[in-house]
Formats: sequence, structure tokens, C-alpha cells
Amino acid sequence: MRLTRRAALVAPALLAAPVLAQDAFPSRPVRMIVPFPPGQAADVFARVVADELSRRWPQRVVVENRAGGAGAVGMEAVARAAADGYTLGIGTSGTLGVNPAVVARLPYDPERDFAPITNIFVVPLLVICHPGFAPQTIQELIAHIRANPGQTFASAGPATAQHMTAEMFAHRAGLRMQHVPYRGSGPAIADLIAGNVQLMFDSTASALPHVRSGRARALAITTAYRMAALPDVPTIAETVVPGFSGAGWSGVIAPAGTPVPVIERINREVVAVLREPAIIQRMTDLAAIPDPTTPEEFGAFIRSEMAKWAEVARVANVRLEG
Repeated sequence: MRLTRRAALVAPALLAAPVLAQDAFPSRPVRMIVPFPPGQAADVFARVVADELSRRWPQRVVVENRAGGAGAVGMEAVARAAADGYTLGIGTSGTLGVNPAVVARLPYDPERDFAPITNIFVVPLLVICHPGFAPQTIQELIAHIRANPGQTFASAGPATAQHMTAEMFAHRAGLRMQHVPYRGSGPAIADLIAGNVQLMFDSTASALPHVRSGRARALAITTAYRMAALPDVPTIAETVVPGFSGAGWSGVIAPAGTPVPVIERINREVVAVLREPAIIQRMTDLAAIPDPTTPEEFGAFIRSEMAKWAEVARVANVRLEG
């Protein structure tokens, strides 16, 4: 069948329409759903990214907090949103890594319901103790726990990154430890400083000020690399458990099915934000490490985190009600 001259002219225009629409993105405000209350690390850095994108784009990016269900409420809202790029979400080590391993019935599927865009940051964890606690190094800590099975450790709550990383440490080092959950890092650290609990795993963001003030002592860091802010604190991987790595993280996601050109556009813009010297410094000041990735890298990372925490949940028998 031959095209008429009129049809031949119209056809390319129709084919170009989606491209033009994508090039115009965003043509209206974009919302970024954070599945936690204001003030948490995921919310703080989501707002940093949203503010910078609002300066770069002709439309604003508005942060919307949808807390509840250990992040499940906000994640479900992202999963059910239109896949057009105008609803983004913040996925975290908890909502995408740990929750699938410990919650039997989630209202979202971490692999099928979302399109990964880029990670934003990684927050290392510190193994900290009361200044009067006998072990002075992570090696001495392991020897102490082996001599005193059932050593207690505090965390910010059940199935948090702090709790799960401590369980992974105990399993890989062959130790028996007793978990004492708190409702957040603040109460746990307060009890550690008071001497009511001797040991805990906590994020650098909340633990670092207390380490610097001398109210807590850092024995090791949980990431595979040392922190510039604490150059003398060794990693668990380099001292006692080769290959050990555990941290909190947070990244940008979209509903599954969001057009690839839109995903790529958002990725380019967010990565550019994360490479700005002022943003790097701001994150460093808050004890976080910028971690821009491609969508493919972020997707592979999420899958690896799911597998890791599923194994930890299995050996430590960690389960939460859905």
C-alpha cells in the first residue's frame, strides 16, 4: 500500500509526538513520595534533591510524606501511581531491602512494581559502645562475646538496618548476641551513654556526634571502606569478617512502566545534582556518602540487597507482621 503525499507528511509528525512529549517533561509539578515522616535521613536528602531539581526544571518537585507501616504506605502509593514520571518515590534499604525479607504480606512488590532510577546516598553504620565497656577494638569485642555468650546489643528497632546489620555480624562471626530493640536511635543512644546498654550498631548520622564528644566509642565501621570523618576507625571487613558490608541507603524510584526516556532524563538530572560540590559537602557534613548510579546499577544493587537480607532474616529468624 502506497502512502499519499499527505499521509507521508502526517506519519512522521505522529511518530514524533511521543518524543516531543517526553522532551517537554516536566510540564507540570512532580511529586516525590517519601514513605517516612519528616526529619529522617531519607526525607532530608529527598528534599535536597527535590529543591535542586526545582531550580533546574521549569516545574517544582514537591515532597509528600506518606508514613506508616514501616514505609509500606508510601511505597504502595508510588506503586499505584500513574507511570508517567510525575510521581517519584524514595526507596530505602528498609523498604526495598529488608521489608521483603521480614514481612510476609507487603502491599507492593519491590521488583515488579518499581522502576529504579538512581541511588542517592549510603549511610555507614558504626559499632559503638559505652566508653567504659572493656573491649577496645573489634577483635577484643569478638573475644569478649565468645567468652560471654548472649551479650546484649541495642538497635533503633526490630528489622531496622541497625538490627539486621548486627544480626549479620553475629552470624558471620559465629557469635551469640541478644537484641534489645528501642523505638528509634535516640532512646537507644541515650541508654548507651547512660551505661544501661553497652553496645549498639547505629548510623553515622546519629552516632558520630556522640563519638566525637567522647560519650560513645567507635569500634568499627560496617561498610567496606573507612570514613574520612573517622580515618582511624577500621572496617569490620578489614579486621575480622572479610567481605562484610552493611549500610543504610536511599534512592529514587518510579512506578513500573514509566517511559525509559523519562527515567533517563530524571537519572541524568539527579546524578548531576549529586555531583555538585556543595551537595557533596552537605551530605558529608551529615555523615552520608553520595552514591549516584545508573538505573541498571541501582536495580542490580536492590536485588543484591534483597538476597542479602533474606539470608540474614532466615538465619536470625527475624519476622514482622505485615
